[in-house]
Amino acid sequence: MLRSRIIPCLLVHNKGLVKTVNFKDAKYVGDPINAVKIFNEKEVDELMVLDIDASKEKKAPNFEMIKNLAVECRMPFCYGGGVTTVEQARKIISLGAEKVALSSAALNNLDLCVKIGEVVGAQSVVVVIDVKKRKLFGGYDIYTINGTKKSKWKLKDLIKELDNIGVGEIVINSIDNDGVMKGYDMDLAETIRDLCKMPLTILGGAGSLEDVKKLISKFKVIGAAAGSLFVFKGKYRAVLINYPNREERKPLY
Repeated sequence: MLRSRIIPCLLVHNKGLVKTVNFKDAKYVGDPINAVKIFNEKEVDELMVLDIDASKEKKAPNFEMIKNLAVECRMPFCYGGGVTTVEQARKIISLGAEKVALSSAALNNLDLCVKIGEVVGAQSVVVVIDVKKRKLFGGYDIYTINGTKKSKWKLKDLIKELDNIGVGEIVINSIDNDGVMKGYDMDLAETIRDLCKMPLTILGGAGSLEDVKKLISKFKVIGAAAGSLFVFKGKYRAVLINYPNREERKPLY
C-alpha cells in the first residue's frame, strides 16, 4: 500500500553539506556521510541528495561520493546532480541508489528520461523542477542551473509531457520558499497535484512538523521533502541533524 514519505533533502557543495536560502548564500552545515549515519539511526523514510555544483560546473556525478553514501544508507536513496547520460544513471543505480534525479538534462531532452527508464526502470527516474512565482500575472516559471537559467518550458506543458512519457516521480521545488521555513507553497502543490498523475514530492519551505502534516493531510499520498527543517533547530537555526521518531511521525501520515 502506498503511503506518504517524509524526506530529508541534503545539498552537497564542495563535497560538504550546505543549506541555502532562495538558492543563494550556501551555509556549511556538516559532512554528508555523518548526516546519513544520523538519519540511519532516525529510520527516515527516504533520503534525497542533490549535488548543486555538478550541473552548474558541467561536471559528471561524483561516483566515489555516491558509493560512500549508498554504502552508509539504510534507507531508500535518491541522488541528483550532473546526470546527463544513460550510463551515468545505470552506474548510480549499480552503486546502490534507488533513484536518479535529473533536472536541466531532462528539460533539455525528455527522451533521456525514457532511455534511462528503459535501463534502470521508469520507477527510478525522478525529475526535479525548480519553480519561481511570477511577480506579474501569476503562475510559475521554471528555472535550471540552481535557479539561474529560465526555462522555456511552461509548467503545465512540462507536467503533461512527463506524465506522457511515464517518469517515476516529480519533485517540485519552490525557489521562493527555499530555506525560508515558513511553510510549503500550498497553492503550488495544489496546482501540480491537479495536473499530474505521477508520484509527487513537494520541496521548499517546511519549518515545522505541522507544515509537513498540513501538506500530507491535504494531498494524502505525497512526498514531503525538507532541508532546513532536518538540519537546523530553534529560532537561531543551530545546526542539528534531526528527524521525528516513529511516535512523532504517526500523526503526520
